[in-house]
Amino acid sequence: MTIRAKIIGAGGYGGVGITELLLRHPKATVGVLVDVENVGSTISSLYPHLTGFCDEVIVSPDDPKAIQPYDVVFLATPDGVGQKLAPEELARGTKVVDYSGDFRFNNPESYADYATRIGREPKHASPQLLPEAVYGLAELHRDQLTTKARVVGNPGCFAVSCILGMGPALKAKLVQPDGIICDCKTGVSGAGKKPSPTFHYPSRYETMNAYKLAGHQHVCEVERELGMLYGNPLKITFTSQVVPLCRGIMSTLYARLAKPLTEAEALEAYRSFYRPNGFVRVFPSTAPVVSLHVRGTNFCNVVVSVDARTGMLRVVSYIDNLVKGQAGSALQNMNLIFGLDEKTGLDQPGIYP
Repeated sequence: MTIRAKIIGAGGYGGVGITELLLRHPKATVGVLVDVENVGSTISSLYPHLTGFCDEVIVSPDDPKAIQPYDVVFLATPDGVGQKLAPEELARGTKVVDYSGDFRFNNPESYADYATRIGREPKHASPQLLPEAVYGLAELHRDQLTTKARVVGNPGCFAVSCILGMGPALKAKLVQPDGIICDCKTGVSGAGKKPSPTFHYPSRYETMNAYKLAGHQHVCEVERELGMLYGNPLKITFTSQVVPLCRGIMSTLYARLAKPLTEAEALEAYRSFYRPNGFVRVFPSTAPVVSLHVRGTNFCNVVVSVDARTGMLRVVSYIDNLVKGQAGSALQNMNLIFGLDEKTGLDQPGIYP
């Protein structure tokens, strides 16, 4: 069986990202590229690196080719779009993998909290689908990402790095749940493709800044997932920052130790937690790990350090925001809900330097 994929929002970074990954997938193919912009243009005219590999024409949402049934649809669309499109896709028998926050929550109240943080209408357009939606962080929810799953809410990019970085420590009760700090830096591609004065080259070159200090929307899912791992609700202090880098996230995470601990013991806890998970690699504090090592890959590199002097656990988590933080996780989820090995089409290193 070849999985035929529809990509809605094909012209953005999320759309081209999943297109790139599908092109090298042995059991999936790009069925149609859909967008409200650049209709009639080939994807390779927008992204010349795809010339000869994918020269598909972008069609509008109402094009006959767009409304045919496909096996899976990737909704590389802004918040609020997927919740309106999902019912009709499901009615055609198409599985849904949504990039936005529309299906990261299982009840209307939790979604409303998230939507309020981003200034959107708190009422969900398809609340009947929320109970069945699976949070698509495969490392934690593989048991739900089965062939029975129809709707997957891809996690936020910051959430991926924070949850994978701090999750094992909370699950093993190595740290106290109070006072966790997530200090997160992202490249400018996290803002998407559309130009803006804030992300114009002269505005970003040799400068960095914190943003959304009043509350980032990814905090909701980080607190929920970490609280589930620990066994009790918890709160984090989260700071997001933009640095002059194209792609990549580096999250430095701090938590107070629950009891004295050596780095070797912490490393063993992390490696034990991630032993079945091939996309998380755990390193000691002496390893020369940098963001470039995950660029273009679906890997999360986690560096574990114990500060015995202050009684703190320090974890540095690296991902590519456009792959593990977006299209790579989406493809990993697709693999699982179609009964494939989750590494299919994803198990390869990046390029260096």
